[in-house]
Amino acid sequence: MKPTVQLEGKRVLVVGLARTGVATALYCAGRGARVTATDEKPEAELSAAAAQLRAAGVELELGGHREETFVAQDLIIQSPGVPAELPQLHAAREQGIAVWSEIELAWRFLRGRLVAITGSNGKTTTTALIGHILATAGVPALVGGNIGTPLISLVELSSEGTWSVAEVSSFQLETIAAFRPDISVWLNLTPDHLDRHASLQLYGQAKARIFENQREADAAIVNADDAETARYAPTGPQVYWFSRQKRVACGMYVRDEQLVFRREGHDVVLLDRADIGLRGEHNVENVLAGAAAAYLAGAAPSAIAEGVRTFAGVEHRLEFVAEIDGVAYYNDSKATNVDATLKAIDAFAGKLLIILGGKDKGGDFTALCEPLRRHGKLALTIGKAAEKIAGQIAGAVPIEAAGTMDRAVQIAAQHARPGDTVLLAPGCASFDQFDNFEHRGRVFKQLVRSLAAVSAAKEKAG
Repeated sequence: MKPTVQLEGKRVLVVGLARTGVATALYCAGRGARVTATDEKPEAELSAAAAQLRAAGVELELGGHREETFVAQDLIIQSPGVPAELPQLHAAREQGIAVWSEIELAWRFLRGRLVAITGSNGKTTTTALIGHILATAGVPALVGGNIGTPLISLVELSSEGTWSVAEVSSFQLETIAAFRPDISVWLNLTPDHLDRHASLQLYGQAKARIFENQREADAAIVNADDAETARYAPTGPQVYWFSRQKRVACGMYVRDEQLVFRREGHDVVLLDRADIGLRGEHNVENVLAGAAAAYLAGAAPSAIAEGVRTFAGVEHRLEFVAEIDGVAYYNDSKATNVDATLKAIDAFAGKLLIILGGKDKGGDFTALCEPLRRHGKLALTIGKAAEKIAGQIAGAVPIEAAGTMDRAVQIAAQHARPGDTVLLAPGCASFDQFDNFEHRGRVFKQLVRSLAAVSAAKEKAG
């Protein structure tokens, strides 16, 4: 049985009013809690959310956080963008007040069973893929979490027969208490968010909490090819490994050109490698993990193969935008760390004009030098990290400081020739010039489509 929490009449503070915070505050207010919501931003920057919350009876404290408010609560829900070490949260913990992430609260009310997916890269693609396979198999499934729809927003849609499939981040896992997925998936661990986590070890420890409360009847799906992830393999749940490099004793692996699920010495072919339409070897890993999760959730092999074949991918993840005068344009705005950029580069065989930069997250861009020597034609730098990136990849590829996305696309179009690829894979967060990585990707796509319109008009006129 899940531990219960009584919200009616309780004093609940929601910290951070982005999408997750707003959904959480509305849910708690709807359950009869006395909700206060606080954000460092002034009301002028949160006017739409503020109006919605006030209409629901939520009290607002905007433009800063007041410690006296934090220590006067029964429960505090911390949004993913709010650091766990916030001094006001520390003060509340010292008073014995529970501080949870939204996924902890949502899990306690969620009906049915849960697949939770974490990792430095590939979370969103794998989450969406699992949801798509389950839908193809006729298994009732909801998709949410860090992928865009807060987990708390799935509660009212869930039922005892539902599988909820949730992307969960290290920020969300930091402040769980009893959160327990029926199936957990950990894809990989590479340096990321080191501007918030002090070290790779602390980042890994936060992600490892996905296994913390799992029991013997639960399943953990872990990357056997990733040494950093493998060393966190749990002892509580049944571990199912996945590997594209070797046979595993229990889990998913590649045999010849087939993806095979192995358990207790018996192999079941779930799909052929040719069924995978997504670019890049990293997506073979995502499919291995996703197929294993779907199979454990009850999807038949034929439905898994069909689901993978018909999965179109996710916006902003190696997303084809257009081909203009023989040049292909791809949007991988979700490549917000160096490892994701490496995977994006490796997905292409030809010459790349790559757009790099944004808000630095503590990444080491020297790792890009060798692949850029092989595949790079031109690197265009944008945003606050531009100077650092240029210094770290100097000599590997010609570099041009574009400054803005608009200028980067213009320069790329001028230098690209038929057969080349223009790739947005920034290796950085977006918050210096954009609202989020989605906003950055949409701007890139609009600029590319404008180029396509100009090219089409010239062709028609000529």
